[in-house]
Amino acid sequence: MKRVLIVSTICVLIFTSSMTVFEVKAADLGTSICEYVASDNKKRLRSFLKQNKLKIRHIFSELRCNAQNILEFSATSGSLNIGQLIISKLPKDVVAENLPTLEKTSKPLFDAANERIN
Repeated sequence: MKRVLIVSTICVLIFTSSMTVFEVKAADLGTSICEYVASDNKKRLRSFLKQNKLKIRHIFSELRCNAQNILEFSATSGSLNIGQLIISKLPKDVVAENLPTLEKTSKPLFDAANERIN
């Protein structure tokens, strides 16, 4: 009887441990990206994107940080390194669409965007 109880307990533990699945939620990914942008941590952002197999140009239109896209958010938070990285990774027409906002919020990023377009 003791053996049956021990074996069944071990089987239950093995079964429940194998059934545990960790899900990555999109909100967690977005929050992490926004935190890296706000802290101007280019190295961590690049490794995070690579680890999760994401590209800036693919997530740009969907991701919002404080109701702004990540380029506008980097300009308002003063994250120049991240802003220059984003400008270099986006298509020229998308960068051109964001020029008016960059002109109002960050002169260095506005200059980098102008250089990228021309």
